[in-house]
Amino acid sequence: MAIEIEHKYLVSGDEYHHLACGKHEIRQGFLSRDPERTVRVRIRDNEAFITIKGKGQGAAHPEFEYSIPMDDALQMLSLCEPPIIEKTRYIVLHEGNRWEVDEFHGHREGLILAELEVPSEDYTFPLPSFVGREVTGQPQYYNSAM
Repeated sequence: MAIEIEHKYLVSGDEYHHLACGKHEIRQGFLSRDPERTVRVRIRDNEAFITIKGKGQGAAHPEFEYSIPMDDALQMLSLCEPPIIEKTRYIVLHEGNRWEVDEFHGHREGLILAELEVPSEDYTFPLPSFVGREVTGQPQYYNSAM
């Protein structure tokens, strides 16, 4: 089983723009928002994925992600529960860690979250200057709740 362990933070400041080494445009929707199991369809730039996530404990939860054909992803997005989430993701490398900073558009305009996936629950890491309050495990900040 694949386990994802991630920490999520609100972002304070915009210096991540200057620190970013990459950027992606993302559109995603949910076929299921059931907290026990979410099913997400995502288009990132010119790639498409389907992701199944199970209910987690703390920062860890089971996750399975697979590439799918773009045409299938576009059709699946039309089946998703509204709203479709649109965001720009910035990739920031900070002291050996790969941070993903998401700027949300549309109905969540103004929300900016930073996430870091870690290899274990006891992994320690330094926070970049743009990272604010931790919101890991707070359901209102799950993409499936937006």
